Amino acid sequence: MRTRPFRLAGFLLVFIFLAQSAFPVDGKKAQYVGGTAGVPEETEAVLNVGGTDVVTFQWKQGKLEIPYLRVTALSYGQHAGRRIGVAIVVSPLALFSKKRRHYLTIEYTDAQDKQQAAIFEIGKDAIRTTLTIMEVRTGKTVEYEDDEARKAGSK
Repeated sequence: MRTRPFRLAGFLLVFIFLAQSAFPVDGKKAQYVGGTAGVPEETEAVLNVGGTDVVTFQWKQGKLEIPYLRVTALSYGQHAGRRIGVAIVVSPLALFSKKRRHYLTIEYTDAQDKQQAAIFEIGKDAIRTTLTIMEVRTGKTVEYEDDEARKAGSK
């Protein structure tokens, strides 16, 4: 009888882990995926494009600021994958649903005029606004990975 609560707790922990890994970044947040910016990979925070001079990515241990005037290129792509973790735990029907991940690459020159790049996964609720603001503030046109990305980024 004593093992049932532990089994249930173990099941719930596995469910939470699988469910979290199956979903893209929270709707309004961003995650640093990679690049040369010196931010730890998989760092999650808000990508603030509301500033008039800089785009800011601030997390607990630091901050990345990219001046809009130093941005040299912007690109957007998306990748779709299956919700395997959810399908195993919740419903086999979840296998037929896709999760879309939205990626923004910002290429820029740093204070020493060295070329840098920062790749962010942007939440689905913020991607269109982020792309529009980045285009307006930088004066650069977003390059889309393909036609599907173009449709998703400009709806």
